[in-house]
Amino acid sequence: MTDLREAAPAPVPPPATTTPAFDPGTARHRLMRLKGLVVKEFLQVVRDPSALLIAFLLPVVLLIVCGFGLSLDARKMPLAVVVEAATEDTRTLIAALAASPYLAVRPVATVRDGEAALARGDVRGILVLRSDFETRLVRPVRWPATAQLIANGTDPNTARLLAGYAASALQNWLSSLSLERRKDFGGTISLEHRYWFNPELRSGDSIVPGVIALVMSMTGTLLTALIVSREWERGTMESMLASPAAMSEIIAAKLGSYFVLGMASMALSVVLSITLFGVPFRGGIGALALTAALFMTFALALGLFISTLARNQFVAAQVSFIATMMPAMMLSGMLFDIASMPGWLQVVTYFIPARYLVAILQTLFLSGTIWPVLWPNLAGLALSAAVAIGATIAVTRRRLD
Repeated sequence: MTDLREAAPAPVPPPATTTPAFDPGTARHRLMRLKGLVVKEFLQVVRDPSALLIAFLLPVVLLIVCGFGLSLDARKMPLAVVVEAATEDTRTLIAALAASPYLAVRPVATVRDGEAALARGDVRGILVLRSDFETRLVRPVRWPATAQLIANGTDPNTARLLAGYAASALQNWLSSLSLERRKDFGGTISLEHRYWFNPELRSGDSIVPGVIALVMSMTGTLLTALIVSREWERGTMESMLASPAAMSEIIAAKLGSYFVLGMASMALSVVLSITLFGVPFRGGIGALALTAALFMTFALALGLFISTLARNQFVAAQVSFIATMMPAMMLSGMLFDIASMPGWLQVVTYFIPARYLVAILQTLFLSGTIWPVLWPNLAGLALSAAVAIGATIAVTRRRLD
């Protein structure tokens, strides 16, 4: 017999591995692949209009809104002027005030009329010239003529600007009068300041109510936008739509349940503002509850509207941020005076419901329940809530039926 172990061929050793030499063609291929990928990305950008909107439209909109809206100056601030004894000097003084680009003079008959206009928010301040103004004006420096300025302190920055503009206008008028009368004139004016609603001009007392409006805008919208979007992603919304419940019943159930959470969130924000930040609250609870109910209805309906269109949590969060937080911060009057914005931008602010909420909260916290100020803003909130609910019902029915 033949020994098979001796007849078996010897094992062939594996070929030695060698590092491939650098191939210049590989680099060329890589460049070709990179070129193809770049062309593909450019074609995708051209086919996807959202990228073009982000690249070109969003910067233009933000620059226009921020460029015109962000201003710490104040122009044509309405100022009520009370002259208890009209003379030639007081008439020239009023003309000098009216010539200032920063003041809009509104003569009123009595101090009481000026105070009523200040409480309604029609004017920013009151300048009072007493009956002995001209008599004191011709006296020596140690007995100056006195003028009183009463300013609305709910916006400390605007109140300080108004006091500065009024003092500057009085000083300019006095300098021109001194040049006109030369050596025979040596009078001075002492401007006494008094601030209503916020005597210490604490900026926190003005900003915190605006922050509540900002927080409630985001919270109320996200409550329904994210949660309903999550239901769309998980498929539970289809189960609800397959049930015998009508569309109006589904929307009413969602608004009702999250309305309770939103009102509780508003109450918590108000309590924290009073106890933690020390902001005084001088208004009525009923007016605050009515305001919160109207605004929360609008915010929750807006969240449902966004979720119906988006159906994605990430997209819903982005849209909610752009639609609520940015306008509430820039165009609500919380940080920047609306009266100093261009006329067309002031018209745009009427479409921002946070504007009405900021005005109401600042009034309730610092001034009290002043219905002539509250009613127009409550009407704006009610109209916004009605439009948001109507748009939500219309869009949801069209997308699902």
